[in-house]
Amino acid sequence: MAFSALLKTFFILISLHHNSTSSAFEYHRNLIAGDQESSYPIHISVGNTYGPAPSPSPFLSPSPSPSPFPSPSPSPSASFSPPPKSSLVPALFVIGDSSVDCGTNNVLGTFARADRLPYGRDFDTHEPTGRFCNGRIPVDYLALRLGLPFVPSYLGQTSSIDDMIQGVNYASAGSGIIFSSGSELGQHISLSQQIQQVSDTFQLMMLSMGEKAASDLISRSLFYISIGSNDYIHYYLRNVSDVQSLYLPWNFNQFLAESMKQEIKNLYNAKVRKVVVMGLAPMGCAPYYLWLYENTDGKCVEMINDMILEFNFEMRQKIEELSVELADARIIFCDAYEASMDIMKHHRRYGFNVTAEACCGLGKYRGWLFCISPEMACSNASNHIWWDQFHPTDAVNAIIADNVWSSLHTNMCYPMNLQDMIAHTS
Repeated sequence: MAFSALLKTFFILISLHHNSTSSAFEYHRNLIAGDQESSYPIHISVGNTYGPAPSPSPFLSPSPSPSPFPSPSPSPSASFSPPPKSSLVPALFVIGDSSVDCGTNNVLGTFARADRLPYGRDFDTHEPTGRFCNGRIPVDYLALRLGLPFVPSYLGQTSSIDDMIQGVNYASAGSGIIFSSGSELGQHISLSQQIQQVSDTFQLMMLSMGEKAASDLISRSLFYISIGSNDYIHYYLRNVSDVQSLYLPWNFNQFLAESMKQEIKNLYNAKVRKVVVMGLAPMGCAPYYLWLYENTDGKCVEMINDMILEFNFEMRQKIEELSVELADARIIFCDAYEASMDIMKHHRRYGFNVTAEACCGLGKYRGWLFCISPEMACSNASNHIWWDQFHPTDAVNAIIADNVWSSLHTNMCYPMNLQDMIAHTS
């Protein structure tokens, strides 16, 4: 009975429509037209973990702030251990959403949580960690390729330099490029807030290591960015504040891509030089949308996938522009849509025999409700492409990571893969 009540309560809350005032769209229109400053310059200031001062627009300003977390307390005498000599880069820093969240949301007041089984059941520890997967996420596999340990969550570490010296994961499930994307789920750390957390980390490094050593470490480290899905899932496709009547998908995609470009410039201004930007996966194939659109044949929702294709095209263009504007930076774009569609098209070759139905969930395609109980999960996730409503299985993440690293199965990164990028910059 308690379980049924939980499901009912959750479904009611998850269905709430988040309304914003119409003034948001006037500000948004100005942003797209270039009349307002769309970038958020990094202000180095220890003690502020939530980013720049709120903008006047609820479209791009934070929803009510999460409860404060302890700020780093750097000490000039703090000791640190250098990264192992065998690592290809000193550190890996991760920015993003649930595709790469490794535990941030465990300490937030949100429904977007993966801190209970069966999440993590096939992970190295066989325990839930906050990863939205049955096992590892792509950055786990890439960390091993780079000779680094799994990257800890920013909100899960103790604020010592030793915790951060080999990388930090800032990703937060439910977050988006737009501040309010995903706010109906509860607390989350948006893109610009994560960028501010990055600046706080850099400040701590400078105080602990000295500016020259910290700048050198930052410039040689790798940044991995995977975000944007929630701006569709929890904003545009839900038609929050009637956004679809005001902006065609192409205009919305342009706005998101330009915002991403500005944030990457902010990272560059903070000495970041190596960046992997992940495109979006084919969300129209996700079990949730197959259920929502009452799909009968398991085929993807083309209308949604068309928007994702447009965003990825626009984002790749922005990366090419940045490669010209920021001559000493190495920025690559990896198209998760291309890699995912290759897996679906050749699923038998990859060892998958369940392509549309999630391993864990309820309803048709197990897409109605996300995974909240071990009893909802299939016995073998390795032959499934989808783990839950929106997230792929560990097996898919391994393939994606192989492609990002070396184009092992299919070429998805432009103008080069990660292995080649590191070789060029060494």
